[in-house]
Amino acid sequence: MYPAGHIPGAASIELRDQKTSIIFSGDLGRPDDPIMNPPMALQGADYLVVESTYGNRRHPEVDARQLLGEIINRTAKREGVVIIPAFAVGRTQMLLHYIRLLKDAGTISDLPIYLNSPMAVDATDIFVRYHAEHRLSLKQCEAACGVAKIVRTAEDSKALNRRKGPMVIIAGSGMATGGRVVHHLKAFAPDPRNTILFVGFQAEGTRGAAMLKGAESIRIHGEYVPVLAHVESIDSLSAHADYAQILDWLKKMKQAPRQVFVTHGEQEAAVAMVQHIEEELHWPARVPEYMEIVQLE
Repeated sequence: MYPAGHIPGAASIELRDQKTSIIFSGDLGRPDDPIMNPPMALQGADYLVVESTYGNRRHPEVDARQLLGEIINRTAKREGVVIIPAFAVGRTQMLLHYIRLLKDAGTISDLPIYLNSPMAVDATDIFVRYHAEHRLSLKQCEAACGVAKIVRTAEDSKALNRRKGPMVIIAGSGMATGGRVVHHLKAFAPDPRNTILFVGFQAEGTRGAAMLKGAESIRIHGEYVPVLAHVESIDSLSAHADYAQILDWLKKMKQAPRQVFVTHGEQEAAVAMVQHIEEELHWPARVPEYMEIVQLE
C-alpha cells in the first residue's frame, strides 16, 4: 500500500505474485492540495486500474479561499445564512482551515461558524491526532478546529434552523442526499437572503446536482421546498486529481502496463481518460464492462 493523497488513509495498492503484478490507484489526490501530501509515485506493474473521476476535466485556476470569503461576505451583507453541504472527510477540514485563515486575515467578519456533522467531527479529530500524515502542523489543525462551534445533538441541530444570520453552517451530506444538511435546506432554501454553497462533486440524480442545474424546488421529506436562496459552487476544492494530474502520476511509472483499466468515473469521464492515456502515453486502455471478469496472465 502506498499513500495516494486525496484524504487520510487513501492508498494505492500493488499486488504481485511470481508472474504478474497489478496496481489499483484508488482515489488519487492532487499534488497541490493545501492539506494532503501528493500521491506517491510508483514503479509500475503489468496491469493498472486507475480512477477517472475528473477524467474529462481540469481544475479551474481559481483562488478557492478568496472565492469562499467573497461568498460569505456577500451573504453576510444580506444578513443571510451560508449552508455548505460538505463531505465529512477532507472537504470539511479544508473549509475549516480556509475559514480560519480568512478570519485571521480579517477578510471575513467574526461571524459564527457551526459544524453540524457527527462524522465530520470525528474525522476532524483524526486530522489533529495524525497531523504528521498531512501538510498542516498541530498548531494549524487546532486553530482550524477552534473556528467552528460543534453541534452535537439533534436538538441543537434543530435549534440552528431558528437562528438568524449572518452565520455559516457546514453539514453533511456533501451532495445533500441525506444527513442533517437536509433539514437546514428545508429551513433556509426558501429565503433569498441565504446561500447554498456546494464545494464538491455532485453526482447526477442528487439534490445537489439538481440545485446546481437551477431547480426551482427540491423534494424533502415528501414535500417540495422552493429554492429561492442563492446557489453557488466552488469547483476548485476537489480532492481528486484532474486528468492532467493523473497523467503526470502515470508518467512517473518506469514500467508501462500491458493494459490499463479505467474505472471510478462517470461514463463520459472514463472514456475521456482512456483517450488521454492512449494519446499521451500510448498505453492500451479501456473502460471495463460492469461485472466483467478479466483473466490476468
